[in-house]
Amino acid sequence: MLTVFIRALILYVALIVVIRVMGKRQLGQLQPFELVLALLLADLAATPMSDVDIPLIYGLAPILALLVIHQVISFILLKSEKARALICGRPAILIYHGKIDERELSRQTCTLNDLLEQLRQNGVTDISEVDAAVLEPSGMLSVLQSADKRPATPSDLNIAVQPASLPYTLILDGKVNRMNLQKAGKDEKWLTEKVRAQGLHGPEDVLYLLLDNTSGQMQFQAREKGKRKRRGAV
Repeated sequence: MLTVFIRALILYVALIVVIRVMGKRQLGQLQPFELVLALLLADLAATPMSDVDIPLIYGLAPILALLVIHQVISFILLKSEKARALICGRPAILIYHGKIDERELSRQTCTLNDLLEQLRQNGVTDISEVDAAVLEPSGMLSVLQSADKRPATPSDLNIAVQPASLPYTLILDGKVNRMNLQKAGKDEKWLTEKVRAQGLHGPEDVLYLLLDNTSGQMQFQAREKGKRKRRGAV
């Protein structure tokens, strides 16, 4: 039993490392060759994990081999547009200026129900309002509505807005993020003073504290102590 547990742990760690090396896209929409690799990885890990008679290296070696194959293919795709089209496919325009391309729909083996479902998922119910609908190689449908049907933006209304910025997470679950604190140009003394100004003893009493460096606004929530719970924005 202990042997099975250790083998499972080793293979689990190996798969985590391989997926991390392959890149973040593995966690999102997969290209066809990436889907094949993901299926093979799962199968290669499952067999030696459950069968102790199979040497562990028989599972690890093919997993590493697939990692090398993935990195080689990814490099080729970065350098060659023809290779990208051959391996990943090309985007297909299913709707153009409010008209469905039946021939392209058939070529992509996509039914009208599938198309309408994806349009609804994009918040579109009227096909005539679609300027273009593109089926991406990942299988997702990108929808561009007609100009007069798109939501108005501040620039359309001639409204000046401040540029958006991502807030720095300075405290999370009572722990200070010193790297973000340095990026924000602040120090721990400043942070402690801000926390105490809210009636808290110190950073250890804070569940989260976010700082928008553009506006100077802070969002925070105190950690629960009994029934004490506080939310706010400074």
